[in-house]
Amino acid sequence: MSRIASTFAKGKAFIPYITAGDPDMATTLSVLKTLARSGADMIELGIPFTDPVADGPTIQKASERALKHPFRMESIFGLVKEFRSAGFETPVVLMSYANPVFVYGYEAFAKEAVASGIDAALLTDIPPEEAEDYVAAAKKYGLGTVFLCSPTTSPERLKLVDDASTAYVYYVARAGVTGARDDLPRDVQEALADLKKNLKKPLCVGFGISTPQQAEVMAKYADGVIVGSALVGLFERWRGTELLSHIAKLTQDLKGAIHA
Repeated sequence: MSRIASTFAKGKAFIPYITAGDPDMATTLSVLKTLARSGADMIELGIPFTDPVADGPTIQKASERALKHPFRMESIFGLVKEFRSAGFETPVVLMSYANPVFVYGYEAFAKEAVASGIDAALLTDIPPEEAEDYVAAAKKYGLGTVFLCSPTTSPERLKLVDDASTAYVYYVARAGVTGARDDLPRDVQEALADLKKNLKKPLCVGFGISTPQQAEVMAKYADGVIVGSALVGLFERWRGTELLSHIAKLTQDLKGAIHA
């Protein structure tokens, strides 16, 4: 059983997102370890990108901070190797856009990602209808795949998303870009309940979830809850041990709410 399948077999998953290299790779490694020690069931690790069209201002600024330093795909592979060498088994899912991975090469990306200890990848702007080569490369080397669905996804397209996803399906809870929100869409619980009836793969929900109260509600209807901007926002205000302390506190609060 893969690390991701094993995680879902144990129950609901709390999945924090951070951007690699924000503000530098040494900090990212420290934060990965802090997230794992504080109860993260899985970690989404973003690849900084110059044109992150699916991301709101908070994660856009994280990419800008990361890209102030030289950055290569190999940097992320080396980072996760260090994380694994330190004894951490928390699943790591890379989150990126199609362009950097296409330029690197689907086969090389999948092969080197798995060799470094990465479990799966989500390319936000590649739809399952156009992902044949990428999915084939991922399958060849054992890299899990994640595809997106949203409130506007048709039943026919939902089946494509489910079939192409081998790790989990990511439900975008609201239209627009990533970012913390004060409230959730009124119909999100009903939408998640309907999706669960029609999906074979685990269902995780993200976009706009920022508080333990919101995470607790979402965990009643989904297999995993993803929180990004609320955590990434801490990088704007804190550095060093203070950053790690705030990351640990919020992770523990969110994890506790999901498993309440």
